[in-house]
Amino acid sequence: MRKLQNVLMVLSLLCFAVPAFADGGSAAVDLAPIGIGIGIALAAGLCGIGQGRAVGSAVESVARNPGAAGTIQLLMILGLAFIESLTLFTFAMIFIRIVPHK
Repeated sequence: MRKLQNVLMVLSLLCFAVPAFADGGSAAVDLAPIGIGIGIALAAGLCGIGQGRAVGSAVESVARNPGAAGTIQLLMILGLAFIESLTLFTFAMIFIRIVPHK
């Protein structure tokens, strides 16, 4: 884990050091695509973890009380829809940022 932390620290320093070594006449480096990529990766990954935990908990609760399976399934699907909407909102915000306004 320590090696991964050191590698990511060096990569982040290299990304932010590029504008410091640029000559005076060139334009600044646009880091927005990197941030957008990190944002969608975090949103998708964390929503996937949340959905996995929600489904796992729902299956466990149905196993404990099979009589409440209908209610648990309804609430699980509602919760999954809310979790998925977070990823879709992030995706929409990225397209708003990428597509230039005309």
